Amino acid sequence: MFRGKKILLGVTGSIAAYKSAVLVRALIKEGAEVRVVMTPSSKDFVTPLTLATLSKNPVEWEFVQDSDAGTWNNHVELGLWADFLLIAPASANTVAKMAQGICDNLLLATYLSAKCSVGFAPAMDRDMIEHAGVQGNIQKLIQMGHILFEPEAGELASGLEGKSRMAEPERIAAQLKEYFEVKSAWIGMEVLITAGPTYEAIDPVRFIGNRSSGKMGYAIAQACANRGALVTLVSGPVAIDPPEGLKEVVRVESAAEMKAAVELYSKNAKVIVMSAAVADYRPSEQADQKIKKASAELKIDLQQTDDILKFLGENKQEGQILIGFALETNNAEENAKSKLERKNLDAIVLNLPSEKGTGFGYDTNQITIYDRNNKSKSFGLKQKSEVAQDILNYVETLF
Repeated sequence: MFRGKKILLGVTGSIAAYKSAVLVRALIKEGAEVRVVMTPSSKDFVTPLTLATLSKNPVEWEFVQDSDAGTWNNHVELGLWADFLLIAPASANTVAKMAQGICDNLLLATYLSAKCSVGFAPAMDRDMIEHAGVQGNIQKLIQMGHILFEPEAGELASGLEGKSRMAEPERIAAQLKEYFEVKSAWIGMEVLITAGPTYEAIDPVRFIGNRSSGKMGYAIAQACANRGALVTLVSGPVAIDPPEGLKEVVRVESAAEMKAAVELYSKNAKVIVMSAAVADYRPSEQADQKIKKASAELKIDLQQTDDILKFLGENKQEGQILIGFALETNNAEENAKSKLERKNLDAIVLNLPSEKGTGFGYDTNQITIYDRNNKSKSFGLKQKSEVAQDILNYVETLF
């Protein structure tokens, strides 16, 4: 599966660096072309000669190769060369610098120049990986779209036991192989995603809305883009930056504006994920000027907004996959399954805002997915970036 793939391996200063030799050999055996960039401290654990011999390519670790000859190692060229940048082992120091954009060695300069997908395999002592700062950096890299090769549990160099050992090379190679297989299914696929709330104007100042942050939809859009899809994101008003690598971001405010955008972009979409929290009602009339406080009461007549999800279900094209979301506070499973049938969805993602760490505004979520074959799958509380991967993995079963 790695035939023709160019993999750039970054090796950092960790006792687990000895595993990088086995990893290079495993990737080469599967047909990959491998080049290695090291941090200066990693040479204390594994020699450049070993990795150069196994990779059949020179190993680089410093910017200037020969100062007298004026020869330097071009980090930009290295970053553009690779189909995948894999940093294994990734020490706590390197993980922190990646998260903060710090550049003080050739590997980090290459990382900042890379245009390909990035994966990292943490390796450090137990207390280090459990530190809030390290966990925050790991989550930030995941949110940036980087792929985590989860550490394994076992005995550590310090003599402690913990889940902070670098994943075994065979498991890393298998996960990387799965990544390329999955990505090939999404490459070039048109995907439409909606996210965030809608605001329904009362007057030029006030509106009816909800607390949706857009974080879940944006995480799904980023995960789709990372898999090679051509993503159009239709977003209501949010306070977060758009994901990287999208085909287009369409900004809307009201349900009517979102429906118009969805009608336009749904025609060519293979997969549609409707994660936006669209307002069900809007004021029957919108005041041209700000409404002044004139009495103790203000009554506003409301009318239903157009049902975008129902429209998509009624007009679903052959082979199109339509995913909806349900946020329920009571009779959750019954209501979600009813919505799945009524809206002609292929699957629905159920959120339970009553659960700790879920609902609007959180960086975490806990979901259950139901499909038309009366199958369901529940997931534990996770970062929304990880939930996005779970959702897309489920969507793949519907292809």
